[in-house]
Amino acid sequence: MSKKLKIRLLPNGEIQMETIGVKGKECLDYVKLLQKLVNAKITKTELTDEYYQTETEVANVENAEIRLE
Repeated sequence: MSKKLKIRLLPNGEIQMETIGVKGKECLDYVKLLQKLVNAKITKTELTDEYYQTETEVANVENAEIRLE
Protein backbone atom coordinates (compact mmCIF):
# COMPACT_ATOMS: atom_id res chain seq x y z
CA MET A 1 0.00 0.00 0.00
CA SER A 2 1.31 3.42 -0.87
CA LYS A 3 1.66 6.18 1.71
CA LYS A 4 -0.70 9.13 1.35
CA LEU A 5 -1.59 12.32 3.16
CA LYS A 6 -5.14 13.64 3.21
CA ILE A 7 -5.10 17.36 4.01
CA ARG A 8 -8.26 19.41 4.60
CA LEU A 9 -8.27 23.21 4.75
CA LEU A 10 -11.34 24.39 6.67
CA PRO A 11 -13.05 27.79 6.25
CA ASN A 12 -11.97 28.83 9.77
CA GLY A 13 -8.30 28.41 8.81
CA GLU A 14 -7.89 25.07 10.57
CA ILE A 15 -5.85 22.39 8.80
CA GLN A 16 -6.67 18.72 9.28
CA MET A 17 -4.27 16.02 8.13
CA GLU A 18 -4.68 12.25 7.99
CA THR A 19 -1.97 9.78 7.05
CA ILE A 20 -2.98 6.70 5.09
CA GLY A 21 -0.73 3.67 4.75
CA VAL A 22 1.80 5.03 7.26
CA LYS A 23 2.37 2.58 10.09
CA GLY A 24 3.79 3.20 13.54
CA LYS A 25 5.41 6.37 14.81
CA GLU A 26 6.46 7.40 11.28
CA CYS A 27 3.13 9.23 10.95
CA LEU A 28 4.33 11.75 13.54
CA ASP A 29 7.16 12.73 11.17
CA TYR A 30 4.54 13.81 8.64
CA VAL A 31 2.75 15.87 11.30
CA LYS A 32 6.00 17.67 12.13
CA LEU A 33 6.70 18.26 8.43
CA LEU A 34 3.30 19.84 7.85
CA GLN A 35 3.77 21.94 10.98
CA LYS A 36 7.04 23.33 9.61
CA LEU A 37 5.76 23.84 6.06
CA VAL A 38 2.81 26.02 7.05
CA ASN A 39 4.18 27.37 10.33
CA ALA A 40 1.22 25.85 12.17
CA LYS A 41 0.56 25.05 15.80
CA ILE A 42 -0.62 21.50 16.55
CA THR A 43 -3.68 21.68 18.79
CA LYS A 44 -4.97 18.12 18.63
CA THR A 45 -3.60 14.74 17.56
CA GLU A 46 -5.70 11.60 17.19
CA LEU A 47 -3.89 8.31 16.62
CA THR A 48 -5.45 5.71 14.33
CA ASP A 49 -5.05 1.94 14.48
CA GLU A 50 -2.19 2.23 11.96
CA TYR A 51 -0.11 4.03 14.61
CA TYR A 52 -0.04 0.82 16.65
CA GLN A 53 0.96 -1.37 13.68
CA THR A 54 4.45 -2.03 12.35
CA GLU A 55 5.60 -1.67 8.78
CA THR A 56 6.38 -4.98 7.08
CA GLU A 57 9.64 -4.85 5.18
CA VAL A 58 10.65 -7.39 2.59
CA ALA A 59 14.29 -7.97 1.68
CA ASN A 60 15.72 -10.41 -0.85
CA VAL A 61 19.08 -11.85 0.13
CA GLU A 62 20.70 -14.40 -2.21
CA ASN A 63 17.31 -15.50 -3.57
CA ALA A 64 15.90 -15.98 -0.07
CA GLU A 65 12.97 -13.86 1.02
CA ILE A 66 13.12 -12.49 4.55
CA ARG A 67 10.21 -10.64 6.16
CA LEU A 68 10.92 -8.28 9.04
CA GLU A 69 7.98 -7.38 11.25
